[in-house]
Amino acid sequence: MPRDSAPPTTTVVLGSASPARFRVLTGAGLRPTVVVSDVDEDALLDDLTGAPHADVVTRLAEAKADAVTAAVLAGAAPGGEADCVILTCDSMLLTGGVLAGKPHTGEVAVARWKQMRGTVGHLITGHCVRRVTDGAVAASVSRSETTAIRFSDAPDHVIASYAATGEPLEVAGAFTLDGLGGWLIDGIDGDPSSVLGISLPLVRRLLADVGVCVTDLWQAP
Repeated sequence: MPRDSAPPTTTVVLGSASPARFRVLTGAGLRPTVVVSDVDEDALLDDLTGAPHADVVTRLAEAKADAVTAAVLAGAAPGGEADCVILTCDSMLLTGGVLAGKPHTGEVAVARWKQMRGTVGHLITGHCVRRVTDGAVAASVSRSETTAIRFSDAPDHVIASYAATGEPLEVAGAFTLDGLGGWLIDGIDGDPSSVLGISLPLVRRLLADVGVCVTDLWQAP
């Protein structure tokens, strides 16, 4: 349970606009400040063509960390004046040997679902944890987490109805686990929080690597 003692002295900065990642962290006792990174993901993906899949997703997370760190150290975002940890992530679905991000349109979402229904995909989430102290980066670590997703053999009319809700358009892999998409997932093998966008077990280990115990970041509701 989150402790009732004094607030943590280490600020947590979440470099993501994802409501799901924010919910995961707040539900797990953290109170992060959100600083949205401004990264040209398409250009970076072009530069990473041919790289191992996990490396691609992890590099995207690192690029976001670079942008957020620069803002923090420049005083344009909170955290630079004290001890802080910056958390950034990026998720993509590996299916049919191809990495897929957000579909953005209903047509693309429908096409992807028709390809992945009845199959197993792998949601890869890259993470970067960076610690900033005394106005400088003290430590930085990054790694990825992979979870297998067993997609239902959804019929065309269900896929069309799901795409029409708009939910899958701006999420990696065109599905959610904690929303309407949960009806269409037969099961997962691996860390569920990673499917929601940020792996709590992996973040705990990465925090330890930069000298932070996750329990020192817990706050009472």
